[in-house]
Amino acid sequence: MDVASLPGAAQALLERNWREGVYRGRAYGFSVPSPRSYPWQWYWDSCFHAIVRRRIDPSRSRRELETLLAAADPDGFIGHTIFWERPVDLERAVRYNVARRQDLMTRTIQPPLLAWAWRVAVGDPASESGIQAHHDWLRANRDLDGDGLLWLVQPDESGMDASPKFDHVWGTLAQGRPLFPLLVHRNRRLGFDARRVAAAGRPVVCEVLTNVAWSLSEQALGRPSPTPALIARLYDERAGRFFDDVRNAVSPTPGPARPATWDALAPLALPDLPEAIGRRLDEEVLLAPRFWRGVPLPAVALDDPAHSSRERWWGRHRHWRGPSWVNSAWLVSLGLRRLGYAEQADDMSTRLADVVAREGFREYYEARTGTGMAARDFGWSTLICELLDPAGYPILGQTVAQ
Repeated sequence: MDVASLPGAAQALLERNWREGVYRGRAYGFSVPSPRSYPWQWYWDSCFHAIVRRRIDPSRSRRELETLLAAADPDGFIGHTIFWERPVDLERAVRYNVARRQDLMTRTIQPPLLAWAWRVAVGDPASESGIQAHHDWLRANRDLDGDGLLWLVQPDESGMDASPKFDHVWGTLAQGRPLFPLLVHRNRRLGFDARRVAAAGRPVVCEVLTNVAWSLSEQALGRPSPTPALIARLYDERAGRFFDDVRNAVSPTPGPARPATWDALAPLALPDLPEAIGRRLDEEVLLAPRFWRGVPLPAVALDDPAHSSRERWWGRHRHWRGPSWVNSAWLVSLGLRRLGYAEQADDMSTRLADVVAREGFREYYEARTGTGMAARDFGWSTLICELLDPAGYPILGQTVAQ
């Protein structure tokens, strides 16, 4: 297909991936991330789907987010993956974060974008009691230090899965390595409870991308912004980068010595990020050859020893170990435009759109050649439409400059 046909193709894909019905007495309607590889509802995928779909079919955009709320526990917890239509199969149950195979959803989280996506796609989330309850649960159960930031118990809670930035944290138990099911088993025994995991001496992480999503959503609800706390805890002024805060790491490693991964740029999506920090991220990191010369946006800097775009690694796909993802390019493009780098944002959009048009809506793309990799008909890659048409994009009352 050509670039001009991408919006129509995106609409057709989201419609093909749409599933609706009633399961265990709860009505649902959402687009699966990919029919063959991801047959259920994934939390932050649905947030991205709703953002794209708001221009196409606002009613289904709202319903996709309402379906996340329909799965919520009475206390406000919403899991990483929700198993509408049928329970998780035996093969996945070993490595999925469920307490029992019959669980409706996993007992772990994903980057909490729901309130922000609701603000973008539907309206004011503050009137939704389910979203308020969801945030109350996150603060009560994942804000370990009372400073408004969230902590994770597993790498997949960040949405970055097998990123090399987690290797020093979990070692041989990191995502994608053969012993990862053992980490799932250990955390299952502790109820995936962050405080119990930390008290047992197991690793927990105050992670950059998760807290960017959290700050966006807290601000969307009209609550105090966690961005100042995120900067105070995770920003390294000397390095000009953001780094995770880690406890009980298997091999503690100073931030600047860790792999150069794209999430250091995720704070560009924050509307209240100080301009000086944003410009350093843009000019010293994003626009430097190690990131900019790749297909937007390499998950790991092209010259970093940890970078690899091979299709498989220890029997699993190399999620986030090098290939480019459309959602990360879109998030950082918001900061480019807000800070006046419209020409560079347009260049990013054009280069990535050419790749998507050539390869189709794939899960991710090889960071040098753009070869499509992993799942096909992948829903959130339709975010390319947002990159191509950013005019009037609402960010908590602000508008991205064209």
